[in-house]
Amino acid sequence: MTQQAEASRPHISLQDRLRQLLDGPVALDKRALLGTLYAEVTRCETLAYAAGWNDALAAARRGSRRDEDA
Repeated sequence: MTQQAEASRPHISLQDRLRQLLDGPVALDKRALLGTLYAEVTRCETLAYAAGWNDALAAARRGSRRDEDA
C-alpha cells in the first residue's frame, strides 16, 4: 500500500484494531487470528519506521538549509 493510500485511511489505534479483530462478527481460528495480528503489528511498525525516516530526512534538510544560509 502506498503512503498516500495509507494516509487517506482513518487512523485507528492498534488497540482498537485488535479489539475489532477479537470481537468481530466472524470467529477466526488461532492460526488466522495470529496471522492477522502479525500483519497488523507489522503494518504499524512499518508506518512508525517510515515516519521516523521522514522526520530524520526533514531534520537533515533543515540542517543543510541552515548550512547554506550561513
